[in-house]
Amino acid sequence: MKVNKISAVYFSPVSGTKNVCEMIAKAMADRFGISWEAHDFTLPSQRLAVTSFGPDELVVFGTPTYAGRIPNKALPFVQDLFKGQKTPAVAAVTFGNRSFDNSLTELTQELDKNGFAPFAAGAFVCRHVFSDTLAAGRPDADDKEKIQAFAARAADLLMAAEDTAALKAPVIITGRETVGPYYTPKKADGTPAKFLKAKPVTDLTLCDDCGICAKVCPMGSVDPDDISKTPGICIKCHACIRKCPKGARYFDNPDLLSHVKMLEENFSRRREDQTFFAE
Repeated sequence: MKVNKISAVYFSPVSGTKNVCEMIAKAMADRFGISWEAHDFTLPSQRLAVTSFGPDELVVFGTPTYAGRIPNKALPFVQDLFKGQKTPAVAAVTFGNRSFDNSLTELTQELDKNGFAPFAAGAFVCRHVFSDTLAAGRPDADDKEKIQAFAARAADLLMAAEDTAALKAPVIITGRETVGPYYTPKKADGTPAKFLKAKPVTDLTLCDDCGICAKVCPMGSVDPDDISKTPGICIKCHACIRKCPKGARYFDNPDLLSHVKMLEENFSRRREDQTFFAE
């Protein structure tokens, strides 16, 4: 079938999902010989209107994995802000070397409900936002090669199909057909880690009040007039931490730090990307 436009659509606080989706979109656009564009819905200012996509378009749609699913605060954006008209879609999630659990199944199902036809899906490893060592350097050269191969196969499937009905969408994520509850994080001793209300703190001896942390918060929760305060919801995305040029923000919550220790002790072994196709 003919595709006239490709869009990379993503929620990506620390840019891992952005990079993966854009790699896929670019590779598929090159295959089709057309251009592509990005549609980032990470920040509040980028979520002001509903966007619709036509049957002759292709959407590469991505989110990170939080606690084994689509981030719960981002799920309404996925459900409400994007509509397809039997629009072919590639679903992509990223995960920090533990597991993508049900996130990819959930994303394909939500896309299907919204009028998209998700015919290919992939879960790709990126460095865990909680850790400097967990999946450090991912996606690496091997991952990027797999992403390119995934995009090429998805493009070939779409080219060979007469229409979206021929794609047999939605793609089934083998063994993960049912979306279960969110993963319960554990501390180093194996007990539940309770850090839902944890928020970053600011080292005022390092902070130069540049305001970047307030600008990059996907929930708009950092007070721009006093960046040491986070009165709104914190989804633990670490955008304000990873993008602070002075390294002035960090978490000091004991349960969260213990959870990070557990992850680094138990999930350091390399996990591989997984891809699925509706054939």
